Amino acid sequence: MSKIGITALVPPELIFACDCSPLDVNNFIPESRKYPRNKLCAWTAIWKEMLIQKEIRIESLIVVAGGDCHNALVDGQKVAMSGTRTHFFFYPFDGDAEYLESQLWRLSDFLGDIKNPDKFKEITNLKKLGQDMDKKRYNGKINPGEAFRILISSSDLQSDPDKFRKAISSIRENNIELNSRVALIGVPPIYHDFHDVAQSLDLAIVFDELPYEFIRHGGNNIREIARDYCNYTFARPLEFRINFLQKELEKRNIDGVIHYTQFACHHMLEDEVIRKELDYPVLTIQGDLPGKTPEQIKLRLEAFREALLRS
Repeated sequence: MSKIGITALVPPELIFACDCSPLDVNNFIPESRKYPRNKLCAWTAIWKEMLIQKEIRIESLIVVAGGDCHNALVDGQKVAMSGTRTHFFFYPFDGDAEYLESQLWRLSDFLGDIKNPDKFKEITNLKKLGQDMDKKRYNGKINPGEAFRILISSSDLQSDPDKFRKAISSIRENNIELNSRVALIGVPPIYHDFHDVAQSLDLAIVFDELPYEFIRHGGNNIREIARDYCNYTFARPLEFRINFLQKELEKRNIDGVIHYTQFACHHMLEDEVIRKELDYPVLTIQGDLPGKTPEQIKLRLEAFREALLRS
């Protein structure tokens, strides 16, 4: 089965249905020790170097060039110029489902066409398990950090639906005390221990914005997928995304919001609007290179928890 690298959210059900296996190259970054010499965003610069140097082994690469990451467009071209077979995938900013359907058919052609249509339903059912796990997390039945590690891997379903299913079933339910209920919005932190650090400071992260996008979209054929994924919030106007966030934060009874921004990411420019439009205490933090959560950020998280308790 061909291993297909993806740089952001690409419908994994379509990749599996084409008898290929997706591999989210971002999931190598937080645990890596690479510090690229030439970079804007460390996320894209590191996977670019790892792909060019064959430290990540793939047969082809799908670059999400229109959607949630602008830096990927250039770094993806550098990977393509190094000899990796590469396809550029574009989400519609206006949510045009017909346009997205045409993009999905082009992607299907790139992958060699649909050979195993039963995978659509299988992945749909797996995502329902992920949605159930997400509900248990914000209802205090599952450890927030453990849930995050499963949710972040749902972008590619760990490259193996059976492995992903076993990972979900391995999580044990407990009664978790959720004092300061926090939503983490923006791109996921580049620090591999961030959720554990937050939990140790009694900040219960019960919503991760981007990983939730991984499990909430689906469909049993290309037409259905196009009409669902066209509402992928990171690829839509900021107003559309904020309206969606307001509903999700209210549903989860959120006390405060952590907005994580990545150095040299265009999403940094959204912070002013997010702080204005979301009626919650907001802590904005910025990361750069992978590793452990810096002490400075730990202190800010601790101060944020104390502020939430006072409010």
